[in-house]
Amino acid sequence: MKRIFPTLVALASVFVAGATVVTYPAGPGVETLDDFTVCVRQGGDWQPVAVYPVKVDEVRGTKHCVETASMAYFDFDGTVEVSVRYNKGAVDSARVRPLSYKIAPEVSGETVTFTLTRPSNVSVEVNGDIFHNLHLFANPLDAHRPTAKEIKRAGKKGSKLVYFGPGVHRLPGDTLRVQSGQTVYIDGGARVYGELIAEGVSDVRFYGRGEVHPKGRGAGISVRRSRRVEANGPVVTQIPVGGSDSVSITNVKSISYYGWGDGMNVFASNNVRYDSVFCRNSDDCSTVYATRKGFVGGCRNITMENSTLWADVAHPIMIGLHGSAAELGPDAAPDTISNVTYRNIDILDHQERQLDYQGCFAIDCGDNNLVENITFDDIRIEDFRLGRLFDIRIFYNKKYCAAPGSGVRNVLFKDIVYNGGNAELSLIAGYSPERKVENITFENLTINGVKISDDMPGKPKWYKTGDMARIFIGEHTDNIIFK
Repeated sequence: MKRIFPTLVALASVFVAGATVVTYPAGPGVETLDDFTVCVRQGGDWQPVAVYPVKVDEVRGTKHCVETASMAYFDFDGTVEVSVRYNKGAVDSARVRPLSYKIAPEVSGETVTFTLTRPSNVSVEVNGDIFHNLHLFANPLDAHRPTAKEIKRAGKKGSKLVYFGPGVHRLPGDTLRVQSGQTVYIDGGARVYGELIAEGVSDVRFYGRGEVHPKGRGAGISVRRSRRVEANGPVVTQIPVGGSDSVSITNVKSISYYGWGDGMNVFASNNVRYDSVFCRNSDDCSTVYATRKGFVGGCRNITMENSTLWADVAHPIMIGLHGSAAELGPDAAPDTISNVTYRNIDILDHQERQLDYQGCFAIDCGDNNLVENITFDDIRIEDFRLGRLFDIRIFYNKKYCAAPGSGVRNVLFKDIVYNGGNAELSLIAGYSPERKVENITFENLTINGVKISDDMPGKPKWYKTGDMARIFIGEHTDNIIFK
């Protein structure tokens, strides 16, 4: 296994009047893709940016079809110009998403150009093609990069650094178990095949800009029964967190293409924070579950903010489905999922034909779980292809649950904006008088420019406010407020 390089890799860094741009050439043996030619500059010469293939999932009817899109990354501060040449033909139209970033690309022949003034994870889409697009990860400067001296000592006695330099790395047995106190650095231009596992450890760091994923399906990084774990920067397929406490995941990008390819799962964990992550997944992007996969207990203090979610299948956000009843028996003590916050999020897509699994915001509470004190704040939903906006239910899906949930209560949706025409009927429903959905507040919900409130103009007095937003409010619900 090739892992440790004796010297720093060849980076391209340009310094202009206090600004910096850093590019990472592809390492030896790392596959690249030529659908796009990408360059960046800061007032000087254009610097080439390596472009890599990345697999995504397109559902056609009921069939899953794997497509190959593109991915590129660089670091910068200040302001940077980006040039994207489309090498497959003429550019009739181009857009850069999330649309809320208001990045206005210019098109000249086969080239799209635009300016970035802050680090951003964006999708560059030519001629409306979202399955052969360019995922462009314009990172902040890497504050965690080891020094040349640290890299030279990596793997030697006394060093806590595990370093993967540019190039292809295949982990023996497809896994590497990280020890307490270690830092794993995956450099730009590196592709690590296998899974990096933090299990039963503490004070572990995963840094870098390169890729980590198995050759087929599976997680790139897994955090299991561990404490004080940080991941910042790399590209992975999945990064589940189970039975853990005090986990920080920042600027990690998760892209998957296979069945059950959830992006960022939380199982029975506390104090997990996501910041500036990007998820494009072939199943749920972000989930919060209780007892599941051998991890036992509820969840509390889970936060995701400043992030982008793109569900090619299933939910962008899913809370509450799994708990102790399915894994430990229907008489097991109920789990509680509490204090979960999603803030400043862009949802780029949601596509799901199965009615049981729709919902950009899904709180499907099963397995005797209690879900409470949930906040969704400042979230923008673009015109997804197929699904619901809201699905809040006490859920008894016998395929996955051994019992319905105990209850959902104290949920705030604040400053939620949806612009589109493909949203199907949303649902809010309890299960029984003892298993209710209650205290759900929508504050400044805006759908296609219309603010939905209990006293909104034009609402007949005999209508439920949910009728004005195509939200069915069913039985065993209480105190559903729109303001």
